[in-house]
Amino acid sequence: MHILLSHQSRVPVFAYGGVERVIWDLARGLVQRGHRVTFLVAEGSTCDFADVIHIRPGVSWNAQVPRDVDLAHFHFNPEEDLDAPYMVTEHGNTPGSPPFPLNTVFLCRDHAARHGSDQFVYNGVDWAGYASVDWSMPRTHHHFLGKGEWRLKNLRGACRVAERAGVPIEVLGGKRLNFRRGFRFTLYGKAHFNGMVGGQKKFDLLNGSNGLIFPVRWNEPFGMAVIESLYFGAPVFATPYGSLPELIPDHLGCLSADGEELAEAIRSKTFEPRACHEHAVRAFGADKMVEGYLAKYAQVIDGENLNRTAPLLSDADRNLAWRA
Repeated sequence: MHILLSHQSRVPVFAYGGVERVIWDLARGLVQRGHRVTFLVAEGSTCDFADVIHIRPGVSWNAQVPRDVDLAHFHFNPEEDLDAPYMVTEHGNTPGSPPFPLNTVFLCRDHAARHGSDQFVYNGVDWAGYASVDWSMPRTHHHFLGKGEWRLKNLRGACRVAERAGVPIEVLGGKRLNFRRGFRFTLYGKAHFNGMVGGQKKFDLLNGSNGLIFPVRWNEPFGMAVIESLYFGAPVFATPYGSLPELIPDHLGCLSADGEELAEAIRSKTFEPRACHEHAVRAFGADKMVEGYLAKYAQVIDGENLNRTAPLLSDADRNLAWRA
């Protein structure tokens, strides 16, 4: 098959870039299975294993899709009908968004259900692109991984949990003093802020961690931070919202909307790092994601609709319950 993958950002990605990383690994997996892939992505994108077309702003999506593709896979809602078979993956929770096309899939069972759908494919990554886990490395801290400036990620709550548990926390993706979305200053002295970090430094911080503290206050659509942390042997201490109960088995972490309960779990419970790693590799590798999407592609190309009615977000609740 010839598959078009489209996203409105550049590829490849460095540092974070959750969606871009996912579509990059999806493309590579498709090519490894003998399919042809073309990217329709932002100016400045390059790829050594697939063709690249740069998005032309102001031109209809239909006019930008090559005529010889078997299916166009958009990682956003194009909000127009296309001549070629196409499908959409929705990656977020956008309040007030219009109905999605019938051939839309989501990132987990909960994410789909909140859009009135049962169609989802878990994100997966090519773990070969990550550093090997060093099982001899001392685990000296816990960590937070995410866009700390966004209040729904609850960086303040993560630092409060670490403080209650009496553990140092490395913050990947945040600053101690933040003005971007209102004034916030983190007082906890054992919190070390690394800003946006990628590459080997990121891998070393995750590899040296005793666990991810992730008390998000929204329905997380997926959670790349979760599977990356598990891969490096770090259990997860998080709120029970969105995808998180699907990603984190009981023996690999603790879910609670009560900060003291999370802190107590950090103080008193023991989790096996190798079990965390094995779960991430087994459940969230790129191969499983590629298999999931190939099954959806076949349905769409055969003329089936993935959903009977147009998916529409019905639950965009934010600032979900959290007791620090």
